[in-house]
Amino acid sequence: MTHINKSMEVNRKGDLAENYAITWLWEQNYEVFRNAGRTGEIDLIAVDPNQVVVKIDVKTMHVFDNGEVMIKSCRTPRQKKIGVVLLGFDPSTKNCRWIKHADHSNIIQLQLAI
Repeated sequence: MTHINKSMEVNRKGDLAENYAITWLWEQNYEVFRNAGRTGEIDLIAVDPNQVVVKIDVKTMHVFDNGEVMIKSCRTPRQKKIGVVLLGFDPSTKNCRWIKHADHSNIIQLQLAI
C-alpha cells in the first residue's frame, strides 16, 4: 500500500478543483488553457465568448450555511497587479463561482459571477 503524504493530498484536492473549474468554464462557453508548469500565480487562462481574457487562480472554498465563503488564501500583491481573479470551488457541492474581491480593479471580469 502506498502512503500519500499530506502535501500530496493537498495537491490532489487542487487538481480536482481545477478540473471541475475547467468543466464549469466550458459550460459557460469559455475556452480554457491550463498552466503547464503547475506553479505560479495563474492556474488557468480563459477566454469568454466576447474574447475577454481572464487570468484565474482556482481556490477550494468552504461555504457556510449563511452563504459566507471562506478560502484559505487570497490574491497575492503580484496577482492583484496582473489582474488575476479567483474562481472558488466548493467540494461539497462540486460547484464553482467567482469570488468577489474587496478591490474593484477587475469589475468587468467579476460581474461574470452567477
